[in-house]
Amino acid sequence: MAISRAETARRRQRLLESLPENSLAIVPAAREQLRSRDTYFPFRQDSDFSYLSGFSEPEALLVLMPGRAQGESLLFCRERDAEKELWDGPRMGPEQAVENCGLCDAFPIGDLDDILPGLLEGRDYIYYTMGRFPQLDRRLQHYLSSIDSAPGSSGAPEMVSLDPLLHDLRLFKSAAEIRLMARAAEISAQAHSRAMAACKPGLWEYQLEAELLHTFMANGAREPAYPSIVGGGANALVMHYCSNRAQLKNGDLVLIDAGCEYRGYAADITRTFPVNGRFSGAQKAVYEIVLASQQAAIENIVAGNDWDHPHMASVKVITEGLKDLGLLRGSVDGLIESGAYRRFYMHRVGHWLGMDVHDVGDYKVYGRWRQLEVGMVMTVEPGIYIHSDEAKVPEKFRGIGIRIEDDVALLKGGAQVLSAAAPKTVADIEYLMRSGELVQEALL
Repeated sequence: MAISRAETARRRQRLLESLPENSLAIVPAAREQLRSRDTYFPFRQDSDFSYLSGFSEPEALLVLMPGRAQGESLLFCRERDAEKELWDGPRMGPEQAVENCGLCDAFPIGDLDDILPGLLEGRDYIYYTMGRFPQLDRRLQHYLSSIDSAPGSSGAPEMVSLDPLLHDLRLFKSAAEIRLMARAAEISAQAHSRAMAACKPGLWEYQLEAELLHTFMANGAREPAYPSIVGGGANALVMHYCSNRAQLKNGDLVLIDAGCEYRGYAADITRTFPVNGRFSGAQKAVYEIVLASQQAAIENIVAGNDWDHPHMASVKVITEGLKDLGLLRGSVDGLIESGAYRRFYMHRVGHWLGMDVHDVGDYKVYGRWRQLEVGMVMTVEPGIYIHSDEAKVPEKFRGIGIRIEDDVALLKGGAQVLSAAAPKTVADIEYLMRSGELVQEALL
């Protein structure tokens, strides 16, 4: 199960059809990133480049030119090199890249200076996003400067950002993409369940992270989609906590925000549960508010609603719940209008999800919230965070941090929760953790 060559060809064609005549688009591959001295991080292809090419190697460049029937797609990539392949593994090379990726033609990346300037000459527009690849930026600026100063030149082409066109395409997922995302969510849900079952007081956060990573890799997901967050106690109140070095304490909650990347597509799931397998009364009260707010948000993921609908639905439920607990005082409408709830719920309810965990796509169009449409995939992740220094809050609630997050695809039949297999009701979580405890006891 993977994205086919035919699908990447359709993506290129849709982009080519959106480009004006006599223009050209340039999409570079990711660069290898140095980790320390002569050791590199595992290579991960740039999402835009992968989306259009399906080509998985560094040191590559895709050029798209509209016109000439259906347009042309050219790739610059590394040549085959027996000695380097002996050390670093096989390369595809230009000839095989044309066949495997369904491209019009391919050339050695070393020939870029000889070929690309000629392709740029006489164009009205060059679609390329500046700022992400500084070396290529400088190279293109040199090419364009040479064109502009050449005798008889009518001037260099105008540079236009490719992001708005390309990212609007990426926002709408195909059936094949949603199948991959569903599998990523399924694997990630299994990982969360495994971590719940293994959890007990005295373990370290990184030991639960190990349970996640084991499940990811055992199911064919080689990498997490982002650094896993495993925050016990007060660490759950830190939005992007990822040190994962503290010991888990009896009576605390632990928040796990983790998802795998499966064949280029991300999952993003958060579950919060008691370290000892039993919610206290205060923990359960706050948890039920967050869970209800998430359900309200999911119910508002409807084609025709705007992006803000699910968020405001979650805000209303959380504000009502905080008022009922005595953590906020005043009318619900007034607390929402004043933003008083942000003291405990300071982020929005979700984000786009796809090849990147915080995927591309505008949330507003011409200054107005974007309408939700079939094919969009998003997270839904409300939370309540009550810091220990909240003097006006009853002590039993202080230090509680809860977030619940699922991956939701908007399909023709309505919103589908891709990550539903990860337990999230109080009863289901406590049952799973008790079952895991019994299994552990049986193994002793």
